[in-house]
Amino acid sequence: MKHLPLILLGLLFSGGAVAHGHPAPIDDSMPDAQKMRFCERVRDHALQAFYNRDRGRPMKLFDEDGSDGPRITNVIIKRIYEEPQISSPKKAEAFGRATCNEMMGTKGVSE
Repeated sequence: MKHLPLILLGLLFSGGAVAHGHPAPIDDSMPDAQKMRFCERVRDHALQAFYNRDRGRPMKLFDEDGSDGPRITNVIIKRIYEEPQISSPKKAEAFGRATCNEMMGTKGVSE
């Protein structure tokens, strides 16, 4: 009987640790799955740009080759450096995700 509260407590903490901070799985059969994955990676670049800006480091842009990837990422990085209202990592991630989804025309994005 003493083990039951311990087991329940363990389940409570393990479920919260596993579920926190991970994006929902993306179904490959969705037409926008690749765009959504790309925007997740761009979100990471936006977060890194925010940290670089806060540390006074120079802007690191990608070489543009005519494709959408480097162009969209560079637009987001430039805006993060230009806009002081992006003042936290959460705001940088949200801005990067939203801008990427808008520029890629992604529909039905879930968090």
